[in-house]
Amino acid sequence: MTATTASPTEGRTVPAGERSAFRKALSRWDARVSPYLYVSPFFVLFAIVGLFPLLYTAYVSVHEWDLIGGKGEFVGLENFTTVLQQEYFWRALRNTLSIFLLSSVPQVVFALLIAAALDTGLRARTFWRMGVLLPYVIAPVAVALIFNDLFGDRYGLLNEVLGWAGLGPFRWHVDVLPSHLAIATMVNFRWTGYNALIFLAAMQAIPRDYYEAALIDGAGRIRTFLSITVPLLRNTILFVVITSTIGGLQIFDEPRMFDQYGLGGADRQWQTLTIYLWNVGWGQHNFGRAAAVAWLLFLVIVLIGLLNFAVTRRIASTGGKR
Repeated sequence: MTATTASPTEGRTVPAGERSAFRKALSRWDARVSPYLYVSPFFVLFAIVGLFPLLYTAYVSVHEWDLIGGKGEFVGLENFTTVLQQEYFWRALRNTLSIFLLSSVPQVVFALLIAAALDTGLRARTFWRMGVLLPYVIAPVAVALIFNDLFGDRYGLLNEVLGWAGLGPFRWHVDVLPSHLAIATMVNFRWTGYNALIFLAAMQAIPRDYYEAALIDGAGRIRTFLSITVPLLRNTILFVVITSTIGGLQIFDEPRMFDQYGLGGADRQWQTLTIYLWNVGWGQHNFGRAAAVAWLLFLVIVLIGLLNFAVTRRIASTGGKR
């Protein structure tokens, strides 16, 4: 005789076998769907604060869009072609790439070296680890103001020191390359320690047996660093390079605060793409053209990010085969 159970909600009897099959199906459904539900908050948040603004910016970029008048008529790619014909856009792109190279490359190298030093048997390690992070917590405006005085053209401390060494004063706020070096120095000051702690966390996860075996084989510190540490940090290096690329190409605070006008120099000699975007959007009140600049900046970040990913992966893979 088939056993039955009473359903508390419907007041009818349900065969035990059918109830058992339903529970198994529910368990299988739960095992398949639950992982997606667990990660769904990230995708929902990304869709709201990431994907939607990106798509909406693309929508704005193909319309005439004024700050006061709002949405205008559909213009297609006219905003993009107009931006690409502007001399200041290409000058801003040049400045952005120059400052990015002068900041990101030394930043990653010095961060690796600092992390390697902190990973040794250094006394007061906690103090030094906290010390390298202090520049990161300082407000960008404060950093820009301090370095703006250090790189003063007439009475800056750095020019005074260079004068003692017999080197002529540099026009940090006039010439292109000196201004890029000054801004890159500010960026490196803020972010090198932060990236060093990321590398340090990855270094401490490397098994110490590898280093002990290398020392037994007679390898020195430089050899173990190049042949063991760097290859095993490949994923971390890729992460730091990608994040540095995104942040470096979107630099705004440091060049904006490098002079009192915030336009990127009298001749736009250190104006970056983000400052150019801000001027087009809030200075000229042309949101359609500003949205086109934002999308062009996005494409530049994607292309350079992919290039950095390929180059860094190739270098790390080559280092691991030595």
